[in-house]
Amino acid sequence: MSMFRDFDEKGKIFTNVVPKTSVAAIIQTLTHRIHGDVYMKPDERLKDEFNRSEQFVAVTNAQILDAQGQVLYRCKFLTLNKDQIVWLIPVTDLIQES
Repeated sequence: MSMFRDFDEKGKIFTNVVPKTSVAAIIQTLTHRIHGDVYMKPDERLKDEFNRSEQFVAVTNAQILDAQGQVLYRCKFLTLNKDQIVWLIPVTDLIQES
């Protein structure tokens, strides 16, 4: 097996698994709000993940809400075009108002 990839007898390519940490987040798009889990490499910032060249970001355990906060859809996985993201907040960074 090579350092970065290997091929099976049928030519299928296998690559090394890149470990990532899930981060519960709230994502505001141009038209909807999404609650779900996004992923980042350990010891990196979430911002670093969104600055990568990939156009789409994976979101798991997603709820898609309309402008009034009503859940329109739930799904285990979606890909989100980063050009549609207005803002993103990790849930751990939310401050509870008293």
